[in-house]
Amino acid sequence: MSSGGDYRFCPQCAGPLAWLSQLEDGGPKERLRCAACGFTHWNNPTPVLAAVVECLDREGQVLLARNAAWPGRFFGLITGFMEAGETPEAGIARELLEETGLAAAAAPTLIGVYDFQRMNQVIIAYHVPACGEICLSPELAEYKLLAPAEVRCWPAGTGQAMAQWLRSRGIEPQWLELPKP
Repeated sequence: MSSGGDYRFCPQCAGPLAWLSQLEDGGPKERLRCAACGFTHWNNPTPVLAAVVECLDREGQVLLARNAAWPGRFFGLITGFMEAGETPEAGIARELLEETGLAAAAAPTLIGVYDFQRMNQVIIAYHVPACGEICLSPELAEYKLLAPAEVRCWPAGTGQAMAQWLRSRGIEPQWLELPKP
């Protein structure tokens, strides 16, 4: 997605949006704005929830899943968008249940918050101990279970959360080499 999304017209008056500079608290700032009504498209990052899923009924193995829309066979954390009216902890428990059929066996605990500018997202990552039968939603193509020491972390976004969780368990993360885009 580009730095302004795909927004071309004002949602208030349907006038064209243009990159216009305006004085803000931090000084002049160029943003997509409507010259006709003054609407500003802020393009703030989207909060995304992520779970390091520790399967308590599978000897503490970590669940990684492959999104059906992803090319190749990359496996990552369970992620999803927070919905209006829910806490991040409730949101990640909901996403886990919807996408995998697994129930959180204890309250999710915050691992950290991570910058993911490439997708204009802020990732809020949790450790979620879980139990149950794995039943993937159509959004996920496949999963794998790994002992924590076997997980190889990816260098961006949720991979940083996985690395931090592994370190909290006394495991020094091993890193994947990703091909350059």
